[in-house]
Amino acid sequence: MLGAPGDGWRIAMALLGFERGISTLGQQMQFTHELEWVAQAARDNGSSRDVLVRQRIARAWAGLRVMRANALWMLAGAAQAGADGGTALQREALIYKYYWSNWHRDLGQLALDVLGPLANVLDAGETGDGRRTRLQQMALFSRADTIYAGTNEIQLNIIAERGLGMPREARGQS
Repeated sequence: MLGAPGDGWRIAMALLGFERGISTLGQQMQFTHELEWVAQAARDNGSSRDVLVRQRIARAWAGLRVMRANALWMLAGAAQAGADGGTALQREALIYKYYWSNWHRDLGQLALDVLGPLANVLDAGETGDGRRTRLQQMALFSRADTIYAGTNEIQLNIIAERGLGMPREARGQS
């Protein structure tokens, strides 16, 4: 048993805060690689000459920097809360899943847009490095990010209720 009887929810939320904190740095490394693949594909196929594509790549890069700053802020807050004996999720942890899942979904769409018509064609090894396949897989999988581990709608309810102190949404009878 961890903690006192009845403390399960409080401990689970503390663990979730640390999980969302520490796992973010590895996740962001993967996102950085994916963004580099998108930028390289844009350079290779000439779509980087399109000002809108360049702006979207720059926005993705800036969004990744915001994500990193928030993660560091979240980790610092979790460490301080742990040092003070607290276990509540920080606001930064509440918004993190919503932010990264939408950012990643948008990066996936950018990858498909950069690939253009080739996004719909299976790479039969002609690129030699499988980059197109990786981008296609990332784009398709990233759509699930806004669903698993709490849909966007659930995440927004959590942010409103726990982060902003809004009244709880009406729930059905059990």
